[in-house]
Amino acid sequence: MNQDLLNEIIDETAELLRRAAHPRKRTVSLAPEVAALLEAVSPGKGVRTAAPSAPCDDKIAEATEREIGIAPPVVREAPAREEPVADLGGALDPMAALREEVRNCVKCPLCQTRTQTVFADGNPAADVVFVGEAPGFHEDQKGIPFVGKAGQLLTDIIVKGMKMRREDVYICNVIKCRPPDNRDPSPDEKAKCEPYLVRQLQLVKPKVICALGGHAAKTLLKTEDSTGKLRGKWHFYEGIPLRVTFHPAYLLRSPGEKRKTWDDIQEVMKVLRGEVTPTADGASGSLFG
Repeated sequence: MNQDLLNEIIDETAELLRRAAHPRKRTVSLAPEVAALLEAVSPGKGVRTAAPSAPCDDKIAEATEREIGIAPPVVREAPAREEPVADLGGALDPMAALREEVRNCVKCPLCQTRTQTVFADGNPAADVVFVGEAPGFHEDQKGIPFVGKAGQLLTDIIVKGMKMRREDVYICNVIKCRPPDNRDPSPDEKAKCEPYLVRQLQLVKPKVICALGGHAAKTLLKTEDSTGKLRGKWHFYEGIPLRVTFHPAYLLRSPGEKRKTWDDIQEVMKVLRGEVTPTADGASGSLFG
């Protein structure tokens, strides 16, 4: 190949990488084999450039990377479910664009203490959406919601109880950053983050929403009623049937309440199977008489 042409291809590729780079860290996640190929073509150059100063946690993020044995410069393969997908023109689909917006959010002080944002997991075209409260320690580390002990219980509910795959549902939280020490999110933090949740639900367009615990239920239903008072009947969010049940973390502390959660999930499954149609009075009408 003509050397000038090869140099032009390399320069254009480098420009595409710069455009796709994380806007604060200026890094691009690549598969190991791709990274090895780039290193072979252009040894020593890498794809990481100096990041501009950011208002939040660049230093904290870099320190965390060193603590877990990731020393920059480095090319890392991030979880596939959390990476934005770009087309050949560099444009993101609406959900991926929203994920990028959340990734760079600095609307509240939680941006200063997070390791990373936790956007969602699962199928963005799912029939059912589970909405939780906020990321915990493990979620903050991995960037995926519900991956700790409470997450394992939620997975068991989905897989063993609903007979579905976790990949077939959509899981997210009201808050996209971990509150320090796993404290309850503040009203201001919920207010700043809620528009992201609203847009997620608008894009997914689920048949059913399952609110896990009080923070999710109160945010979506604009009420101060307790989880115990809200569960056991149907509610609606923007015309979408919504069922309230206990948060998996609560069930780990109060296993005796699992039976009630199972009853709630059974009602969700009836709607997904088309057996009942929830009504505005909180009841549900059977399609089979």
